Amino acid sequence: MIIMSVDRGKARTGIAYSDIGESFAFPATVITQYNEEKLVEQITEQAVLLKAQLIVVGLPKRTDGSLGDSAQECIALAEKLKISTGLPVEMYDERFTTVSAHAALNETNTRGKKRKAVVDAVAATMILEDYLAFRKR
Repeated sequence: MIIMSVDRGKARTGIAYSDIGESFAFPATVITQYNEEKLVEQITEQAVLLKAQLIVVGLPKRTDGSLGDSAQECIALAEKLKISTGLPVEMYDERFTTVSAHAALNETNTRGKKRKAVVDAVAATMILEDYLAFRKR
């Protein structure tokens, strides 16, 4: 099954997808969209383009495990995506994935505008990698 992940940020939303065997995660794109309705449309377009059968939305829990405003926004986005795509949508704890994505980009010496352009897709890929490992357990 092809699984698509969504890492929602304030300015940019990263999209990643798996192979059909659920072994690998690949960055797909970064969507820059502030309008929620248009964001849902663009994520839905990506789901169709990637032939996704399941969507995983990163849930940014606080370090103590509680849900803040960002988490509530992601939950609302997931509900809208269920309706828009007709696909099952699951939430997955994404604590520290953006920090890990920045660390990975440091390893490859990716800086400046290029870093901003890819960090959210890298974070979405890390969310999906964690989710795929979770499914295998």
